[in-house]
This record gives sequence, C-alpha cells and structure tokens, in this order.
Amino acid sequence: MKRKPEWMRVRLSSTAHLNKVKSLLESYQLNTVCEAANCPNRLECFGSKTATFMILGKECTRHCKFCNVTSNPPEEVMKTEPKNVAKAIAELGLKHAVVTSVTRDDLIDEGAEHFYQTVVEIRKLNPETSIEVLTPDFNGRRSLINRVVEANPDVYNHNIETVKSLYESVRPEADYDQSLEVIRLVKDINPNMTTKSGIMLGLGETEDQVIQTLKDLRHAGCDIVTIGQYMQPSKKHIELVEYIHPDTFKKYEDIAYEIGFLAVASSPLVRSSYKALESYQKI
Repeated sequence: MKRKPEWMRVRLSSTAHLNKVKSLLESYQLNTVCEAANCPNRLECFGSKTATFMILGKECTRHCKFCNVTSNPPEEVMKTEPKNVAKAIAELGLKHAVVTSVTRDDLIDEGAEHFYQTVVEIRKLNPETSIEVLTPDFNGRRSLINRVVEANPDVYNHNIETVKSLYESVRPEADYDQSLEVIRLVKDINPNMTTKSGIMLGLGETEDQVIQTLKDLRHAGCDIVTIGQYMQPSKKHIELVEYIHPDTFKKYEDIAYEIGFLAVASSPLVRSSYKALESYQKI
C-alpha cells in the first residue's frame, strides 16, 4: 500500500468526548458509519459530539470494492432503533443529524420505511435539529425513494462514489445512471428538497471524467457535492492508484461552483458527512 503524503495525516485530538459518544451509542445499541467505515475524521467529529448514525445493522448486502463495511449475513432490523437514534441525538445536542445505512437488498422495502420512521422520531424529539439522510440506491425504485422523501429530511444524499468508467471495478453491484436517477427522482418528487452526492478520487479517474461526473450530478439536480480522497482500507480492497494533491481538490471545488453547485466540500480528508452542517447552511 502506498505511503501517505503529509496532507493525508490526521492529527490526533482529545479522546474525552470520543469515549462519551462511544458509551452513549453502545447504551442505545447504535452503529455509526464513522467506526464501521474507519473514517479518518471520526476523532474530530466525535470530539465535537457529532456522529453519522448507521441504521439497519452493520452488514451490507453488496460488496463494493472500496468500502470497509462488512458483508456478512444481514441482521434482523431493530424496531426500537428509530427512537434510540432520536434519543441519542437529543443527548448529544446535535444541530444537524446525519442518518445513513448499509444496503439491504434482502428486505422487501430495502429499509425505506425504517428511514422514514427514523426521520419522524428525530423530528418529534429534536424539532430544531436539521436532518440529512444518506441512502442506498433502493435499486432505483421510485416508491421507496418517495417514502423517504415523504419524511421530509432537510437534505437527501446519495453518493455517486466514482466516475462511470470505473463502476464495474469499484461498484460492480451498482449502476452509475441509476445513482443519478436517485437524485433526479428526489427532485421530481420534491423540487424544494436539498440534494447531495459525493465522489472519491485516486482510483485512476481522469480530470475530464471527474468534471463530466460533476456535470452529470448537477444536471440531475444535485445541490451539494463532496469530493474526497479514496483511502484503501486493506490489501483486500481495490488498489489506490494515487494520492491527489490538495491543489487539485481546490481546482475541482472551483469548477464545481462554476458548474452551478450551491455548496462544495473538496479536500483530501472530506467524506460525505464531514462538516455536513456547514454545507447545508450555505444553501
């Protein structure tokens, strides 16, 4: 595996809040994508008493080559989870809550109703908290996407992840155009809903391909975009081709704004939920 350049090194921060947040999540039997995906910013986010909640268990039914989330047999859906997420958000005093999930192709509704109930419970207990959902593609099923939109989250996020030509090797069980369709459907169902997506760099994509992906997202109705560096979780995952220099990330940020995005987060350590509140507040 390639040696990390200096700009990819994460400074360690205080673990005081980290331990408190972890303890709280354990008490409510909750998962976070921060830990499951080995996010480089988890110390910073936990230190600020924030977290991205991962509902519907820890096991994903797909096998994306970049992801550190495991793909063992899926767990039974925990019916108390929506209320537990809401309670944890209240105890943490979050201003902006992010709710994501593993992909659950095994469920009849692929987890859409669970997303709906989670947003509803958060609203009941935390009326001042803005809510962002980061959903799977639901296999492009409009009825399922519509159900999540009906819960009225403030931001609907679905990540495109990489450029079209790399889908077969990076996301073999997903489809580029279908991911774009998720954004289109959200806007078609509710034109006023803020939409968001994200892309990783360093997998061998070209500059032209990145720019085309940004154009495709914006044309689909995407309002916010995140651009970050792919970090290879292990030797078993798809190989990292290169570390992209921060100056290039800044260039893509400028291009994304020129294309028409309302908010852009672009730097090596950016992940789809990193400083999500700041991006939302720019809209």
